[in-house]
Amino acid sequence: MTGSAASLGLRSGSYGSLAAAVVVGSGGGRKAGAGAACRPLRGEKERLQLLHRALRLVGRRRAGVLLLLAVASAAVFCSLFAVVKDDSNSISIVNNYEVPNAIQKSVYPSTTRPLMMSGNQYSTSVVNKIELPNRLHLSYANFTHPCEGFSVPPPLVDKKRTGPRPCPVCYVSVDQAFALMPLQASPSPVLKNLNYVSEDGITANLSNQGSGFGGHPSLEQRNDSFNINESMTVHCGFVRGKKPGQGTGFDIKDDDLLEMEQCRELVVASAIFGNYDMIQHPRNISEFSKANACFYMFVDEETEAYVKNSSSMYNNNKVGLWRLVVVRNLPYEDPRRTGKIPKLLLHRLFPNVRFSVWIDAKLELVADPYLLLERFLWRKNTTFAISRHYKRFDVFEEAEANKAAGKYDNSSIDYQIEFYRNEGLTHYSTAKLPITSDVPEGCVIIREHIPITNLFTCLWFNEVDRFTSRDQISFSTVRDKIRARVGWMPEMFMDCERRNFVVQAYHRELLEQMIASGRMPPSAVAATDAPPSRKVRAGSRKAPPSKKPSVKRKKEKKSSLRRRLPKPVAGGLGAM
Repeated sequence: MTGSAASLGLRSGSYGSLAAAVVVGSGGGRKAGAGAACRPLRGEKERLQLLHRALRLVGRRRAGVLLLLAVASAAVFCSLFAVVKDDSNSISIVNNYEVPNAIQKSVYPSTTRPLMMSGNQYSTSVVNKIELPNRLHLSYANFTHPCEGFSVPPPLVDKKRTGPRPCPVCYVSVDQAFALMPLQASPSPVLKNLNYVSEDGITANLSNQGSGFGGHPSLEQRNDSFNINESMTVHCGFVRGKKPGQGTGFDIKDDDLLEMEQCRELVVASAIFGNYDMIQHPRNISEFSKANACFYMFVDEETEAYVKNSSSMYNNNKVGLWRLVVVRNLPYEDPRRTGKIPKLLLHRLFPNVRFSVWIDAKLELVADPYLLLERFLWRKNTTFAISRHYKRFDVFEEAEANKAAGKYDNSSIDYQIEFYRNEGLTHYSTAKLPITSDVPEGCVIIREHIPITNLFTCLWFNEVDRFTSRDQISFSTVRDKIRARVGWMPEMFMDCERRNFVVQAYHRELLEQMIASGRMPPSAVAATDAPPSRKVRAGSRKAPPSKKPSVKRKKEKKSSLRRRLPKPVAGGLGAM
């Protein structure tokens, strides 16, 4: 330790300088001797004379040897002190990231670094209240990125495993990612001010498609929302009530709303409605992210009751990192459609947040969220990132796959596809490049909250509210309409990259059926109740059972189809 301290010119003592530590460590009497030993010795003859005088003062041989050792030790310590000087200019940060520890201290020094709150190590009450005056900011323009030149290697050939799998992703460290965070919001093309329709006390036209939560926008209002101007007002859910979460049909306690407003930098969010999934605990999350990022899980009362009775980690509406927010007065009977509210409208629930990461409840996050922001947003200079489907690229094929799997009522899917076809939707081909796919794998969304991205998710939600809840079908229509007007579109990364930082689990009902049939041990459910005690390498996979039973999700009630399919009008769809 002394060697490394000497080479770097650091103080090796925990408190104060090295000299004070030496005096205390070599004390216990004979202060004069220690002081004499610290004087420089000018020659060999003087050393011998001093030793001779010391031996004459001590009669016993053993005591003389001990005194000799003490004098020698004092001389060694004094020589070290002469080498280890307090030179504040002896350390420098070289070549970008060759000294990550030095960068860490520059990003958040030990005197101002956020610490975990006592009594609740996952508290979000201090989020964004911590000031980092000595934060180090790095720009992509003035250094060589550690991942420059990295390319995804070709997939391994494995005849026994032909399905999708994760691929390597190059991440920086959390300290580096934080230093690379943009200091200002990204520019929003054309759109600068975005407002939302509020119809409190106004009766909407119930003959229009959509729901009361979405405001029943007419077809004319829908089409006008794609005419992007510098200032706009659009439907974006929560049309009634004082503000999102208060009397809007997606109601949240005032204490939770106040806590959500305190989140100002990054929120990681998920949701479980209808008790459909088990809570997955994030892993490999840095202490910095635990203190500065918000982790919110939206649940209904049914899911909350199950968590309370089944999880030993439940404590005051918290389960591990997740803070549970109980939502009441749900606007939809279908839990899948209700789940689209926090998924697509996080900017309305968290009005002060800069960035968000949405994770479907079936996924376990195994990488730090700041690494995802750096990798998929800041490094590519984009504001919205979503992975493309691992297999399908064409919306028409996606619709047929949804019908075959019983994901939704077939006639509703056919109606939506026919509507989009009449608006100009075509099959995907290479002629659409640089668009790489028309079908996303929408279980992960990484985005910056700026007007254009907020508009995109508002209009995407309006399609989900108007047609089917299968958001993969409506994604490309909203994207293409916005791109045609302002040139902006979401970034779509490879599905294997998504599988690198999330691990997919089974839905709760399916998992319980597998346990009942003996295909999986009961400990699989207990594992979801355990804290993340071990590290999981990003991109690793959970061992699947030997055979996965075919269990289809329940279809949405057909009664809702009557509300969503309008009566035939002369002139067909074009007349709507």
